[in-house]
Formats: sequence, structure tokens, C-alpha cells
Amino acid sequence: MRVAELLMRPARGGDEGRIHIVLEHAWGVGGTIRTSFNLASHLARRWDVEIVSARRSRETPFMSFPPGVTVTALDDRTKRPGILARVLGVFPSVLIHPYDYVYPRATLWSDIALIRKLRSIRSGVLIGTRPAYSLVVARLAPAGVVKVAVENMNFHSHRRRLSRDVRRELDRFDAIVVLTGDDARDYRDELNGAATRVEQIPNALPELGGGTSRLEEKAVVAAGRLTGQKGFDLLIRAFARVAPERPGWELRIYGDGSQRAELERLIGELGLEGSVRLMGATGDIGTELARASVFALSSRFEGFGMVLVEAMSKGVPVVSFDCPRGPSEIVDDGVDGVLVPNGDVDAFASALVDLTGDEERRRSLGAAALEKSRRYEIDAIGERWDALLTDLEERRAAR
Repeated sequence: MRVAELLMRPARGGDEGRIHIVLEHAWGVGGTIRTSFNLASHLARRWDVEIVSARRSRETPFMSFPPGVTVTALDDRTKRPGILARVLGVFPSVLIHPYDYVYPRATLWSDIALIRKLRSIRSGVLIGTRPAYSLVVARLAPAGVVKVAVENMNFHSHRRRLSRDVRRELDRFDAIVVLTGDDARDYRDELNGAATRVEQIPNALPELGGGTSRLEEKAVVAAGRLTGQKGFDLLIRAFARVAPERPGWELRIYGDGSQRAELERLIGELGLEGSVRLMGATGDIGTELARASVFALSSRFEGFGMVLVEAMSKGVPVVSFDCPRGPSEIVDDGVDGVLVPNGDVDAFASALVDLTGDEERRRSLGAAALEKSRRYEIDAIGERWDALLTDLEERRAAR
């Protein structure tokens, strides 16, 4: 990083006045990508916005790019690389933090591409959307650029060494945007009076297809990457206790990931082949949520739990572990959903049995959930981002 700082003399005729949102892979799928696209679409009404994708490994994006937004791939692996890219591409990154999960996909060539991009930016705003890229923004963004870190997970969720290094650099940012009140408190405590601004702005609800659920299908739906964090192993074990009591009901899990084979084995071991389905990733989660009668969130931890809001926007009642962090700030237990103690599979199963057997309660919770979701519409959340970025740019110009 120190060597990179020496290389950061601004390029002549550089990029000025834009908002740049740094993503790991804009052509992929995931909650951070979806919410970043949603934010970019709103900001583009007022500013010139660019999404900077550290890499590209797909010909076509999994999700449609937001209108009016420039998307730039720094390391485009869909094209035949030049000699320098081939040579440097076999060496691991020296810029991306080795304890961030994106590290295995970064290379020395992608480091060079990122440095070149940052050198071309002379003013405006740089937004990092995960710790590894936020650290690069903190250290290498030119002096005239507003630096913003977005915490899309939570204060305690990162690997210890990554968390330690992020905390060391917090005072380099102009602002840190977090998703929950608990994270806002923790970051302010860590900053201990430093000038960095901490702002709580939840993710905004993206536009989703499918309309509102009629709550008629016997379907419990879950969605997310098939990783340990999302707790689908716990959900499947809970549904094993639901299936005998609610014949005809099925659990549909949308998403792909490293634990697919493990989850398939678990489904087989529990004899759930006819009632639990791994649906794979979908580019139209709204339509699938609109077919659900209950939504289940079984995460061991979250940054916020945007998929809860997405399900609620379809009028679907939710059952969620009260995991750190997010669900308890979104769901009012017994009013617009059900919260159960984190990791308590028996309690989760009981909540699903109760809700799948009570149509009147499903409709009552679903109606309240739909009303709650309106707080997260893009116009309301976008106004908070507009105010923050305007204030940060005015402060930087006044220095």
C-alpha cells in the first residue's frame, strides 16, 4: 500500500465531479450488487455516476445495469489478455486485503488496473462497498476526492485481521455509512471523536417484478448465497419438522454457492427430496417472492437483511432468526412478522408450523409487512444519500 501511495500522482485531464461506486463484480449476483445498482440509479438523477467493477468474468450481467449509469470493468476477463496482463495475472494481489473474501479472485494485474483508475479521478466521490476496496479508497484516493465507506455487513462480522486494519483507517474517511443503529453506535465509539461522519442509511428497496403475493401457494421461500452465513442448513432442519405436519407445503431456496452439494446431501439424509427444493439463482427474485406465502430468513448473521424488506414489499409475512444485525430493526415481532431466538431451530420450526397453519394470521402479518416496506422505498432512502453527499462535497470544497 505504501508503494502504491507513491504511484498516486493524479493523471492529467482526469475524471472530475463523478460519483464512483466500487464493486468487486458488477456482472455477478448478490445483495450488495443489487442495492448498489439501486442507489446508483437514484443518484444518477442528479449526478454523473460510474460503477467501477474490479473485475468482469461474464459476457452479460446477471442483473440489468441501472439506466444512465456508466459501468467500467477494470480487469475484463472476458477478453483475450495482453502479454502484461497474462504475466501479472498469475501473481496474487498485493493491494487487496488477504482476509477479505474477494482476495482469491484479485491479482497483481487487477491491482495495477485499480491504481490506474484511481489516478484518473481528480474530484467527486469514491464509495467503497466492501472492506478491501474501502481500505484502498481510504489510502489511495486523491486528496480532492470525498471518501465514503459503506458497511454492507456489520461491525463484528469480518475476520479479525481485516477488522483490525479497517479500524486503523476509519479516520481517513469523510463518512462511513452503516445500515443499522447498532453499527452506527459501534463505529462512533471506535472513532472516539474523530471527524469522520457516521451515517445510518438502510438499503433502499429495489424495483421488483411480480406484484403482490396472493398468499395462496403452499410455499415457504428463502433466498441468498448458499454459504454458512445464510444458515440454510438450519432452515432445512427446521423444515424437516414442518413437513410432516403440513403436507403439501414446500420450501424453495433461491441462490447458488459453495454449500450446494452439502445442502443437497442434508435434504437426502432427512428424506426431504419431495418438499425442499434448491432452485438456483434467479434474476427475477420479485416474481418468486410474489409466489410465496411465507418468507424465511435463517441467517447466522446479517448486515441488514434487505431480502426481508423485499419479501415484505410483496405482502409476504416473514419468519426470521433474531440474528445480528438487522432483522430486529426491520421486523416488529407479532406485528409484521415473527422473530425467533437466533439459531433456535425448534423455535423456527414452531413458528413455521404456526404460520403455515393459520391463513388469517398470514394475511394480517402480510398486510402490515407491505405497509412497513414503504419506509424503504428509494425516494425516501435516496433523499438521505442526496443530503449526505451534498454536505460532504460542500465541506470538501470549503477546505
